[in-house]
Amino acid sequence: MRFAWLRENKSNYVPVKQASMHPLALIRRAYNIAFWVFLLPFFTTMAYGTGFIAFTIVILIRLALNAYTNNFLNLTPEQHESYPFRI
Repeated sequence: MRFAWLRENKSNYVPVKQASMHPLALIRRAYNIAFWVFLLPFFTTMAYGTGFIAFTIVILIRLALNAYTNNFLNLTPEQHESYPFRI
C-alpha cells in the first residue's frame, strides 16, 4: 500500500523498471519452479511427499529472502519496489 500511496502523492514519481538479470535471478527461477511444482496437484495427481517438499522449499526461500531484505538491506522505497521477492 505504501507504493500505491507514493505513486499517487509524489509529484516527480518515476516508475522503476524491474531488472531481468538481477543477481538473484537463479534463486528467483528456482522459487518459481518450486511454486509451480506445488501447484501441480490442482491439475494432476502427485505424491504427498513431493508436494510437501515443494511447499517446504517455497516457504524456506521466502523466509530467508524476506529476512535478508528486511534486516540487511537499506533500500529506498523505489529500490524496494523493484526488488524481487517482495510481498
